[in-house]
Amino acid sequence: MNASMPDHADLSALAAEHGTPLLVLDCAELERRYRALAAALPGVDLYYAIKALPDPQVIRALNALGSGFDVASAGELALLRAGRVDPRRAIHTHPIKKPADIKAALRFGCTTFVVDNPAELEKFLPFRHRVGLMLRVRFRNPGAVCDLSRKFGCSPEEAPMLLARARQLGIPVKGLSFHVGSQSDGAATHVAAIRECAALIARERAHGSPLSVLDIGGGFPADYADTKTDIAEWCAPIAEALAALPPSLEVIAEPGRYLVAPAVTGLFSVVGQAVRDDGRWYYLDDGLYGSFSGQLYDHSRYSLEVIAEGPTSPATLAGPTCDSIDVIAEGIELPVLSIGDLVIGRTMGAYTAASATDFNALPRARIV
Repeated sequence: MNASMPDHADLSALAAEHGTPLLVLDCAELERRYRALAAALPGVDLYYAIKALPDPQVIRALNALGSGFDVASAGELALLRAGRVDPRRAIHTHPIKKPADIKAALRFGCTTFVVDNPAELEKFLPFRHRVGLMLRVRFRNPGAVCDLSRKFGCSPEEAPMLLARARQLGIPVKGLSFHVGSQSDGAATHVAAIRECAALIARERAHGSPLSVLDIGGGFPADYADTKTDIAEWCAPIAEALAALPPSLEVIAEPGRYLVAPAVTGLFSVVGQAVRDDGRWYYLDDGLYGSFSGQLYDHSRYSLEVIAEGPTSPATLAGPTCDSIDVIAEGIELPVLSIGDLVIGRTMGAYTAASATDFNALPRARIV
């Protein structure tokens, strides 16, 4: 167990005080992760990807550290407004937007937006004197758990045409952006993307386009049940590639998972048990439709612990809904548990509460 993680006694006390299901946010760990990534990427401005965990306390903690914020919806903008975040430290990175989304961001004071196609570019014609756009470029990454470049981004070959179209329309484009995918297995695609974007920026500057920003996206890995990463070592090739860029180029990044995943511990109670043909089944008060939704949508596996002790045998952990797909883990070695015993999930901050649902009208886990 990581020394910074809450211990079993503290977690039991929190469960007794607040009930379960419960997600426990450790703001000290959040701060430690922010500082570690900032040190690994010197000179890069960090913009937290709110989508990973859209929680007011996360916003407050990162705002106090001077973080910027990456938003993708009017709802996320509302979190920044409530947290009194300076609009100049917000960028809207969803490549596809309704005109109402653009207007809501401009009302807040956010003026930086991302586009990746001609139709989206033209949506900014009415606002061309109020915005600065970034063009998202696609770099496929088979080593990412979630390859976002399948859905978004123009090809590097299309980028000059789109930049020329923006010049023709009088819409200012101030930089390029990319996202190599979520939970990437290495930095090679980041490095290749940085170098190709640098070549595009140099070419455009020669044609009179003052591109001044490069957004290198996210993809910085968190440590789940089967992974362990030294972030300084992982980012070293990226930092080396960035060091070769012109000093006048502003570089930003959009970390989400790396910051919040390890900062949250989940607490769940056994609410039912049965012995079936394949062994013992334990039913928890949270599952795949709730805080474990990341197992479906995000392909994540969380480290699970119990406080109970004794001889172990293969068991199944299931969620509380009526759906048969709501099974958290099978064949997991556990001692005999009783109703009311706690199951602890580690690294549960990213894409857990964010993608939880209200299926069966069950309450979502509370965040404390």
